Amino acid sequence: MTSLNLVRSELRKLTTTRMPLAFVVVLVVIAVINGIAVAVGTDMDGSKTFISTAADQRSLMAFAANALMVTGLFGGIAVAREYAHKTVIATYLAAPRRSQALWAQLAAVGLGGAILGLVGVSLTIVAVAVSLPLTDFGFLLSVGGVAQIAAASTLAGACGAVLGAGIGTVVRNTGGAVTGAVLVLVIAPPLIVQLASDAGPWVPGTLATVASGVSDETSVAAAALALVLWALVPALIALEVVRRRDVV
Repeated sequence: MTSLNLVRSELRKLTTTRMPLAFVVVLVVIAVINGIAVAVGTDMDGSKTFISTAADQRSLMAFAANALMVTGLFGGIAVAREYAHKTVIATYLAAPRRSQALWAQLAAVGLGGAILGLVGVSLTIVAVAVSLPLTDFGFLLSVGGVAQIAAASTLAGACGAVLGAGIGTVVRNTGGAVTGAVLVLVIAPPLIVQLASDAGPWVPGTLATVASGVSDETSVAAAALALVLWALVPALIALEVVRRRDVV
């Protein structure tokens, strides 16, 4: 089976279950919460300065950090459940090399994560835009700004999914995959920063905000590259683990 056919097969497995729909529901809920916050939320003094400038609105609509977390769980669950249900065995039997099968899995999950990231940021932008007329402020973000936060969320979605898939491949169970994704994306970064303050600009959450144009700890290009590296490391570890396993 060719690599393209393997990727198609993996995409078919992803889209014939309800799991992606469950994640879309989560994205809808997040968008609705953002819309409600814009419509009725206030600052401590009762004002709405949190939406008063283009920078404030960009920060509110930037979805890349959320995309990393959501798709990290998506990727981990998508791969780990294949081991739980033994469907991964057919995948590896159909491929001439295990590495080829794994790269197909990662490609399919990464594409799914990118789509979820784009859907998430699109829903958030729409929710904020629909809610702003209920306030005294208009939509202030430029077309270029919208494009940047959309691109950042799409990239973060792909990277988060691949990172989660790498963890899921290594641990081979859903609970472990979820725990691993939360550990890497939520728990470990603050601990790393406490141990080495210079690492602050290079943890996933900060990279996501930089890529979205919300902060400037490093350049956008460097942040995007670092996000890709965060995804590649667990993916390469998973590749080595798969190569060394006697059985799937």
